Amino acid sequence: MTGRSSKENAIAGLGLVLDPKPGFTARALEAEAARLAIEDAGLKLQDVDGAIEGKLAAGPAISAESIDAFPRVLGIPFNFFFSVGRGGTAAALSIALGAKMLELGCARYVAIAIGMTRRTRSRRLREKGEVGAAGHIPKEGQYTLTFGATRAASVHSLLASRHMHEFGTTCEQLGAVAVSIRQWACKNPLARMYKRPLTVEEYLASPFMVWPYRKYDFCLVSDAAIAIVLTTADRAKALRRRPIYVAGIGFGEAAAQDWWQKTSYTRLPVRTAKEAAFRQAQIELRDVNLAQLYDCFTAEVLLQLEDYGWCKKGEGGPFVQAGHIAYGGDVPVNTGGGMLSAYYMIDFTGLSEAIMQLRGDAGERQVKDAEICLVSGHGGEILEPMCSIHSTLVLRR
Repeated sequence: MTGRSSKENAIAGLGLVLDPKPGFTARALEAEAARLAIEDAGLKLQDVDGAIEGKLAAGPAISAESIDAFPRVLGIPFNFFFSVGRGGTAAALSIALGAKMLELGCARYVAIAIGMTRRTRSRRLREKGEVGAAGHIPKEGQYTLTFGATRAASVHSLLASRHMHEFGTTCEQLGAVAVSIRQWACKNPLARMYKRPLTVEEYLASPFMVWPYRKYDFCLVSDAAIAIVLTTADRAKALRRRPIYVAGIGFGEAAAQDWWQKTSYTRLPVRTAKEAAFRQAQIELRDVNLAQLYDCFTAEVLLQLEDYGWCKKGEGGPFVQAGHIAYGGDVPVNTGGGMLSAYYMIDFTGLSEAIMQLRGDAGERQVKDAEICLVSGHGGEILEPMCSIHSTLVLRR
């Protein structure tokens, strides 16, 4: 591992709004998280001159959930505002775009925020007697609905079942993922599952939702918002908080291969994302102290452990079952509880935990000597099943 590049950008502020009282819009939550991030950085609202909104899918500035932009709510004199995202890679995409705008001189400080009210919206659906994801609109030409692929779990479960077929992965090993990550959540006061331990026995007793996924294989839904302030490394050094440097960003694309090739069900498009991010950061896997892996479902964690190289292909189940990623293990993964047990904010969940860990602010769950953290993102199928994007973000203190 070599020294830090002078071209790096840095995260200078972090703001979180978790489990607010009912009634807040996603836009209001974004605005509050951005205000907290700007305050955390020791800046004034007037210092911020760029803004980016992370979303599950790219769209116009006036989104389906709001009729205005969060920087306007705050009165930020911004030079630009964009919405960016595809599946669970919105944080990485937003940081990549923000870094380019800083390089071009279009801004000095960029506020990046995401807000969701999915828990409230899902509750409203249930009250109407409906079942499903809030705001889900089938894609034009979608042919999988006829076969029952109506929600994310319908296609993501194919990864788990194929891995079980190919490598003998067991339900107990999927449960070990949920149990291991829950151990970390039990140490995190910000997690929804704080002090609510889970055992493999409880996991196995929970109902099947989409085989082989049970209740605890699913991530949470949340009302929340997360925001950061991104700036250049030089500017960040003069601010209030320890800078967290953006050392590398990379992306991979499952749509680059034919979806009917069975290898696409047991591998995520990690290779090009990892290679690009690690090359920029000038690191190898052994330099990574902890990882925040995208855990929309449990099998994705197994695949990433294999695809990044912590264990061989097909050995993810035994690797987790042996306790490697659990609290106290030698490969700390999803140290805040991830989306399975803390809060669902796509890859912003892992980003927020990475910042807290690298700052040394993680309390009881703090990983000793945390210097380099990997944050991954996944999702955004452009063709079902599972033609997804993958992102690798390398952060260092």
